[in-house]
Amino acid sequence: MGDNNTLVRARDLTKVYRTGDVEVHALRGVTLDVHAGEFLAIVGPSGSGKTTLLNLAGALDSVTGGGLTVLGRDLTELGRRARAELRLRSLGFVFQAYNLVPVLTARENVEFVLELQGVGRDRRARSTDVLEELGLDELADRRPLEMSGGQQQRVAVARAVASRPKLVLADEPTANLDGENAEILMTMMRRLRDEQGMTFIFSTHDPRVVAYASRVVTLTDGRVSADKRRNADEKRNPKNPDTQGAS
Repeated sequence: MGDNNTLVRARDLTKVYRTGDVEVHALRGVTLDVHAGEFLAIVGPSGSGKTTLLNLAGALDSVTGGGLTVLGRDLTELGRRARAELRLRSLGFVFQAYNLVPVLTARENVEFVLELQGVGRDRRARSTDVLEELGLDELADRRPLEMSGGQQQRVAVARAVASRPKLVLADEPTANLDGENAEILMTMMRRLRDEQGMTFIFSTHDPRVVAYASRVVTLTDGRVSADKRRNADEKRNPKNPDTQGAS
């Protein structure tokens, strides 16, 4: 694929956390390209660097060494304000803990992000359209405490994709969901990839997520130890050993 299709380009990427005299090397020279339209799962044991890599790609943390370009922007050269602008305008985020605003309805949670982006008076119509498009219109007037965990996470996805970002980053999105809700969530996100052309990167331990991935990158001790591409339209059986590696 050409450069126009490369949304994330990491070259010898390192991340070191320092606490006093103690250094923790979370990433030890990761080189990786992520292309438009991929449904990519990053897997590996706890402490392997999965969430660190996702946070760096999402401009939530700063690079220690190496190169990292996201959506054509060199993150090593961006200051805090510029990184915040990139997150707001161009990236979507889905977190394990949902992170919905508890006093707002589903529609208002989606609308709130559009308001931060400067969308004018049509943001209510747009938020309603997104919820309807994802089959969540019956939840529009419910607050988070009136929803199940699976419903909250689907609303969180609606919020993440409301502005049609090219890249969506999801950190352990199914960790708090049962099997049925995990299946519904993954089906919804892959439909967004198929119909809207969005690119998804997941950090996960969950073989249910891996089963949907078109590409699986394994991190071990802060390095890429495996990188496997699969038929993007094939959903693997989570019990199949070929989908494992996320535990």
